[in-house]
Amino acid sequence: MALTFEAARTTYLGNWVGQATENHEGLSGVELLSEGPRALALRAALAEHAQQALDVQTYILENDRTGRALLKRMLHAAERGVRVRLLLDDTASLGKQGLLAAFDSHPNIQVRVFNPVTLGRHSALLYYLALATDFDRKHRRMHNKLWITDGAVAITGGRNLANRYFEVAEELNFNDLDVFAIGPVVNALSGSFDSFWNHSMAVPLHYFEQAPAAAWRELLAELSADARQGNALSSQPTARRLTGESGEKLLASLVWAPAVALWDPPEKLETKEYPDVELTLLGQLRGAFDGLERRLLIISPYIVPTPSSIGYQQSLNARGVTLTILSNALEATDLPVLHGAYDPWRSTLLANGARLFELRADPSKSTVQHGKGAITSLHTKAIAFDSKRIFIGSLNADPRSVWWNSEVGLLIDSPVLNERLWALAKNGMAPGRSYEVLLTENGGLGWRTEVDGRLVTMKEEPGSAWRHVKAWMLELLGIEHLL
Repeated sequence: MALTFEAARTTYLGNWVGQATENHEGLSGVELLSEGPRALALRAALAEHAQQALDVQTYILENDRTGRALLKRMLHAAERGVRVRLLLDDTASLGKQGLLAAFDSHPNIQVRVFNPVTLGRHSALLYYLALATDFDRKHRRMHNKLWITDGAVAITGGRNLANRYFEVAEELNFNDLDVFAIGPVVNALSGSFDSFWNHSMAVPLHYFEQAPAAAWRELLAELSADARQGNALSSQPTARRLTGESGEKLLASLVWAPAVALWDPPEKLETKEYPDVELTLLGQLRGAFDGLERRLLIISPYIVPTPSSIGYQQSLNARGVTLTILSNALEATDLPVLHGAYDPWRSTLLANGARLFELRADPSKSTVQHGKGAITSLHTKAIAFDSKRIFIGSLNADPRSVWWNSEVGLLIDSPVLNERLWALAKNGMAPGRSYEVLLTENGGLGWRTEVDGRLVTMKEEPGSAWRHVKAWMLELLGIEHLL
């Protein structure tokens, strides 16, 4: 079972949180983590401060500098007697079973994979062939992202555990967003983790691969000597983040607000065909959508409208509610094929009163960069409801997130955080950072942006010929319901 906050009061973090929450009964302390290096440093700090339990749930874990730096800190925590549980979507284990089995060999560490493909696990080709033979069940993925320490502190949002999600890749990075949280909402997030960890679809990795009992020692020595991951955290202090003056500054930066953890139950991934909408995270957000009065902001790397979502947008427009969308341009998306499902709907969205902004792949030099390489793609998943409420999590604006993946996030009632999310969005929507998609007089589309300090409107959609071909090919397949 997950460690409850009450049981964690004897830990450093439990005591730290307990003192902070004394004057904020019923409220959670939350902060938006928009800077990748800081989001990475806080995860490392939470691992270094762990005394009883560390629960990590992720869709992707890469064997790169970031992944290895965090694995090393989890191993150090296990060495101190901390119970470490790592829950991965099964696709994250592809090509990394040996590494994960060595990690799993530590007596205080357990690794489980969710909805595993049982055959062909040592060959990508055989793995995907096996997946195809049971596609209706195996295409359903666990997309959740959680990092919970001692049942007292949690991070959730859009970031997977890999370089580009934390802006430490040398070249291409994502613009992403997490929430750091303490208070009563952490108990709920811990319950979310347990519901997946204890489900029959979460299978221990050792069913598929086992390493010698001492394999973790060799792995820890290898990680400690690995110069590749040594500088992943070099730009941010880690352990002292949650102690002394730095810990006090972190607490002072928190916004205290009502927060509710929402997630798709794992049973959603067991249903045949479409699950009941009440079994989905989107169904849990229905009240927030129904209560809109003035404006709705959706930030998502992938936008895949459906007839029902277009009908909803028409009803919003009739009520005077303005929809603003920030997504990726064709030239910036990491999955250009998905653009083919978004492209046919843009004229309809605009005709119904929406404002569309698409992040450029080549922003102006004035754009702030937090990490090493340029931020060239959007990965943030966030919603702002009017001016008082936000949702931050792993939910994309596409049918896959609604029906076929499991997702998690926080619904927070806070005008302050709503304003901050809008500020982040407006930074992304600036002419030097994105294209504003417009309807032209002849009914076509134009892309307004800043070039050499002046506004221009392009008549042809930016993006390479190959990206246009990929988008066009998807339009031919007719599989938007799976995207």
